[in-house]
Amino acid sequence: MLDIQGEKNKGFSHCDGFSRREFIKVGGMALGGLSLGQLLELEAKQGKGRQHKAVINIFLPGGPSHIDMFDMKPHATSEFRGEFNPISTNVPGIQICELFPKLSKIADKFSIIRSLHDSEGAHSAYQCMTGRTAREANSAPPGGWPNWGSWVSKLQGNNNGIPANVSLVYPTGAGWSKQGDGGFMGPAHAPMQLVEKDPSAKPQNMTLKDISLDRLDDRTRLRSAIDRFRRDADNKGEMEGLDTYNAQALEILSDNGLVNALDLSMEDTKVVERYGVNDPAYQRDGAPKMIRNFCIARRLVEAGARVVSMNYSRWDWHGGDGMNFPRSRQEFPLLDQGLSSLIIDLHERGLDKDVTVVVWGEFGRTPRLNKNNSRDHWPRTSFALMAGGGLRHGQVIGTTDKNGSDVVERPLKFQEVFATMYHALGINPRLATVRDTGGRPQYLVDSGILPIRELI
Repeated sequence: MLDIQGEKNKGFSHCDGFSRREFIKVGGMALGGLSLGQLLELEAKQGKGRQHKAVINIFLPGGPSHIDMFDMKPHATSEFRGEFNPISTNVPGIQICELFPKLSKIADKFSIIRSLHDSEGAHSAYQCMTGRTAREANSAPPGGWPNWGSWVSKLQGNNNGIPANVSLVYPTGAGWSKQGDGGFMGPAHAPMQLVEKDPSAKPQNMTLKDISLDRLDDRTRLRSAIDRFRRDADNKGEMEGLDTYNAQALEILSDNGLVNALDLSMEDTKVVERYGVNDPAYQRDGAPKMIRNFCIARRLVEAGARVVSMNYSRWDWHGGDGMNFPRSRQEFPLLDQGLSSLIIDLHERGLDKDVTVVVWGEFGRTPRLNKNNSRDHWPRTSFALMAGGGLRHGQVIGTTDKNGSDVVERPLKFQEVFATMYHALGINPRLATVRDTGGRPQYLVDSGILPIRELI
């Protein structure tokens, strides 16, 4: 049976008359003998709030072209430079593709990393969602490497009744939804999936068996649903992390913060329209163009989420159809609109010091055009764009050669981006550890990996 903790509250209450903070003890997140709920309650009594930092991780599935977007080579010969021209930004000396006019006006609010060089080269979200390569799975502790947000969930816990690690990653083909799970930390810290294959469907995780968020009016049915889940989990050997799951489920079911965050009808219409229009159709085996999820991601971090992961559209256009440039003309303006709106939103709401945004893909594209006037896979060079997080922006980090083929200055690894994100969240990636199932401390990044010094 569900163990209800705490004393009766004569004021505002849920279910049995218990306050929300007293409703449940959060298993697996105790700090010094105190549950997260108890810790928050003590802080509230002292007039202190927990610092809320967050990261929005935007993955562009398929390999977005570095040389056509943010590392253009206008002086290269025709077989390299492509069809687009660069435009100047509001930061002297920084140029980006002409199809990003909105971003060009706010370049002082983001940084471009042009020198990522250690891509695994696989069509998969895994490296951008875990910081590890698939090849590293062989050296993983029992249970496997977790999604990067799982570390944050484990170390910092849920915030304000909202799961720490949430996902807007749509199921796709080709590994582009392979975001990882809780790994050796267990299912309690896995990304909470907030979207389904059908973009219009309510997420299954927003329903506990047959108890939905918008119909929580029967405490008996709620208890029964949780008891059924407990039995099912026990039969499957998934009891580890169940207490945390119960806590999380009950927090969600007894508080409408997460539901409200996902409901764009509660957002200012003018703000929503600024992001652009969703296209729920899947881009072949990629993700749908749900550009307004950029706004939902902002709403989720405002509600309390610490890590929001998402995938957007499909960026693999080098086949026999030769669609690199036609598709770029379709996709770049939409990304320009959605991403610039997100960055502006964060600044307008005073969130630019607390919320970090990263945009990237699994690899870059061949500098030399192929016979179909398109670009093939190129793991030797790729880019990332970072905004917010109180980081130092308005700069370009790293340099590639005259054709964009190889990094010639400040080579960086994917894990260095992750180290920077951990730093922005207030986690020291050099010192923080989580013990695996064997009791061994595991570090968030490999030895010697540090946050990017130019940004912090």
